[in-house]
Amino acid sequence: MRIGVPKEIKTHESRVGLTPTAVRELVSHGHQVMVQKDAGVQIDLGDDKYVTAGATIAATAQEIYAEADLIVKVKEPQSSEIPWLREGQVLFTYLHLAPDPVQTQGLLDSGCIAIAYETVTDSYGGLPLLAPMSEVAGRMAIQAGARALELDQGGRGMLLGGVSGVPAARVVVLGGGVVGTNAARIAMGVEAHVTVLDKSIHRLQQLDAQYGSRINTVFSTVDAVEEYVSTADLVIGAVLVPGGAAPKLVSRELVGRMNRGAVLVDVAIDQGGCFATSKPTTLAHPIYSVDGVVHYCVSNMPGAVARTSTFALNNATLPFVLALANKGYRQALSDDVHLRNGLNIFKGRLTYAAVAHALGLAYVPAMDVLSKGQ
Repeated sequence: MRIGVPKEIKTHESRVGLTPTAVRELVSHGHQVMVQKDAGVQIDLGDDKYVTAGATIAATAQEIYAEADLIVKVKEPQSSEIPWLREGQVLFTYLHLAPDPVQTQGLLDSGCIAIAYETVTDSYGGLPLLAPMSEVAGRMAIQAGARALELDQGGRGMLLGGVSGVPAARVVVLGGGVVGTNAARIAMGVEAHVTVLDKSIHRLQQLDAQYGSRINTVFSTVDAVEEYVSTADLVIGAVLVPGGAAPKLVSRELVGRMNRGAVLVDVAIDQGGCFATSKPTTLAHPIYSVDGVVHYCVSNMPGAVARTSTFALNNATLPFVLALANKGYRQALSDDVHLRNGLNIFKGRLTYAAVAHALGLAYVPAMDVLSKGQ
């Protein structure tokens, strides 16, 4: 199979879809890999390393889209890239379609087969291709929040861990999944006062058993969110509805009641955000303020640590890329329910229920379109 890896063009995005190690693995299975010139140069993965691994270097992204059967990316295709997709071409990347009707329609119109990293599942009930970036984003959320709390960023002028005789900052984490757990872990590591809210008693019990008195666990209700967010110094939004739009847990009115210089970090912004006042920002301009509350809503947070993120992502995606290449998309999707759960768009049809619900569009089950041989 001909596999193409275009250079990412989203603002300050330097991750790359395949590492040289992944390329070598694919080439050893008899596949052809094309990598766009300088796709990995920012993270010390120069073209020479890809050539040594067996890839060919393409001068432009258009060349890759024109020739490849399978496109492997990191971020969703940008508006300039969507017209290059063609009918029957497989796109494997993060998509986050629920809050993005324009991208969704563009992919539907292209006739491509779009498989989203973020909805691929595993036998443990997890999201294995989202998990590594959630781990990175959760850890980065505390770094970003700590910086935003500094006075020159508009924050309260607080040190997360405090010092002798001065209380630590109050960090509230909404959601106890992969993002929330990693955020809490880092916040505890710098000796902040950490509270995690979640609707799963089982998850709260796990966190309590693991971290004991170092963490406060609270069952999430409207009252609890209002109580803890209103007095927090830093709030991490870490909620997830797989493939669907994030729920708005923090209202505009609640933001107005927070302390001046408090910080909101919305890790759910890829799925529309969980704060009513959230709007996507970039690594070039990551923060803004509403009613004196600092918001950090970067939609590609792991891109700031692109080398770490690229290798972590490739560890998770490579088995699925190999399956698609070795078997072809139809057989690979039919054989593996977990990969099939990643299928969001198939030749003009929307095949992921949560996305269809969020956008008010018609939904067709993935097996229906695959079994018809279309």
